[in-house]
Amino acid sequence: MKVPALNVPRLRRRRVADLPGVTAVARVDRRTKTLTKRLRPGEIALIDHVDLDRVSAEALVACGASVVVNIAASISGRYPNLGPQILIDAGVTLVDNATPELFDKVRDGQVLRVHEGAVHLDDEVAGKGEPLTAESVGAAMAEARAGLSEQIEAFVTNTLEYVRRERDLLIDGVGVPDIRTSMEGRHVLVVVRGYHYKEDIATLRPYIREFRPVLIGVDGGADALMEAGYLPDVIVGDFDSVSERALCCGAELVVHAYRDGRAPGLERVHRLGQEAVVFPATGTSEDIAMLLADDKGASLIVAVGTHGTLVEFLDKGRSGMASTFLTRLRVGGKLVDAKGVSRLYRSRISIGSLLLLVATALVTVSVVLWFSPMGKVWLNGLRDAWNGFIFWLVGLFS
Repeated sequence: MKVPALNVPRLRRRRVADLPGVTAVARVDRRTKTLTKRLRPGEIALIDHVDLDRVSAEALVACGASVVVNIAASISGRYPNLGPQILIDAGVTLVDNATPELFDKVRDGQVLRVHEGAVHLDDEVAGKGEPLTAESVGAAMAEARAGLSEQIEAFVTNTLEYVRRERDLLIDGVGVPDIRTSMEGRHVLVVVRGYHYKEDIATLRPYIREFRPVLIGVDGGADALMEAGYLPDVIVGDFDSVSERALCCGAELVVHAYRDGRAPGLERVHRLGQEAVVFPATGTSEDIAMLLADDKGASLIVAVGTHGTLVEFLDKGRSGMASTFLTRLRVGGKLVDAKGVSRLYRSRISIGSLLLLVATALVTVSVVLWFSPMGKVWLNGLRDAWNGFIFWLVGLFS
């Protein structure tokens, strides 16, 4: 008997579901942070990311990726990067060093099946990779730690080179543009969509409510502020990972440009009908946000989601992170990490204190009314008024 055509897709889906491995829609992009904007829970991420860093891995986990297929080495051995361990701990299947031709064969939105490192497309093996396990990741991390000294030497070399190129900016603030947002004598909160930024913003709510700091969003950090219910005062960055909604929210825009004046993000700003200030500098966008706040007289700079340790600098996987280290030395006298603020700061008026104050006031008023002559007169008047109200209420129904 011939199977009706309408039942064929259903039978095919049932047959595919019975096959081993993970079958899901694939999202394809060589830039991980761009891919995570489209990735949905249960889907497969096809990326090209050498030394997968912590922030990218946490974003993939937050999006609900079921499988990550990386055509590059997730751990190259240069340094102990944190991303692969985060994916493995979250139960995400990680296939490493996959066939590079997958980017030519697989289109965004196609259905893939991944089983034991093999990537199947339309019942054919389109490519293969190495499935990573907790044991293999641990062994690779141990080897990477053994070569950490070479990375530290390279980091120091990059630091000295940055000092040579940007000494005027670091020492005298030469090149910092003028902006209309006033920061003189105020606290400034710099938000980067990095390590644990959501938790840090949540813990800082009492601080933000009381001190009203100037809010600076660094690229996607502006969206992080808006997701938390705040409007950024200033947005700094090259604007490759910030939404149009944030760019048009009314915040002052500062475009991070190269030293030669080229600013790729400026074209996007003008296309949206917005105006922006250009800040040429060699470092990262979070660096120039801190330098901007320091130069404009901020009394305190609170950092959310930024990089603060040597492991975090190396985990970013960019030689330019040396500028972040030097920037912290430059503004160190007024820079505080958000985690430190949440541990040291407590709201000056707690809910418990308010309840105790109300209870004390009620007890005091009750004692005065009960023992003073005027209080007794007031209580008698109150009793007469209550009796009169009851008499009037009964009269309505009699």
